[in-house]
Amino acid sequence: MDEQLINDSIFILRETLAEFKNPAILWSTGKDSTASLGLCKESFLGKIPFPVIHIDTGYKFLQMYEFRDALVEEWKLDLIIAQNKEERKRGLSPKDGKLECCTKLKTEALLQCLKKHKFDALILSIRRDEHGIRGKERVFSPRQSDFTWSYQDQPLEVWDIYQNLTKAKGHTRVHPILHWTELEVWEYMQLRKLPVNPMYFAKNGMRYRSLGCEPCTAPMESNADTIDKIVEELRTTKVAERSGRAQDKESSFAMQKLRMLGYM
Repeated sequence: MDEQLINDSIFILRETLAEFKNPAILWSTGKDSTASLGLCKESFLGKIPFPVIHIDTGYKFLQMYEFRDALVEEWKLDLIIAQNKEERKRGLSPKDGKLECCTKLKTEALLQCLKKHKFDALILSIRRDEHGIRGKERVFSPRQSDFTWSYQDQPLEVWDIYQNLTKAKGHTRVHPILHWTELEVWEYMQLRKLPVNPMYFAKNGMRYRSLGCEPCTAPMESNADTIDKIVEELRTTKVAERSGRAQDKESSFAMQKLRMLGYM
């Protein structure tokens, strides 16, 4: 693991706390956002100095909720659970269409949370190598007042110089591990001995590489049941990271549409 990658991420997180009045971090309980929580602790003397948002669609795996609650207690996280209660009460589910479900239960739930708490910056754990559309992102990415993402109108970021950090019309998305790869995330987890959602470890020849809602996520063939084995597996695998996720959402067109609306 290149320590410079870690140092770059720490710089981004410290700049966020310095530049914004009311930031928060999004946490799914997955590997990437848990790594970002670890980076926050490393950046701020063992503490996470802002709220941690978990979007609860009501369709997450039981193990995700158990891991979330255990780490909240262990790390004393200031947890905010974001829900679109109206749509959940109405019974919206992936059966109604995964695009609509993600928009209503994830994107709109997050929008409601941001408006309620007036967060001006949101730290997310996306990576450029994860999906082609995410490759269009910037480290500091402004959102419009209506929550949308104008991917054709993003600030230049060259030589690690970030422009106009606090001038977004709505809020700013901050991506501290945008420059990392899946392998580097696991190497960081391995190096810092961070807690890991047990769903990532293989059982009966299957494991999850990317976590989402239970109806939309499938395990993949693997015998990697430790972090060391996952790191070794990723050095040789040809299988795409998100191939276990719902395909109608993972197409480039669908993902771009979702992200323009405010999806993570």
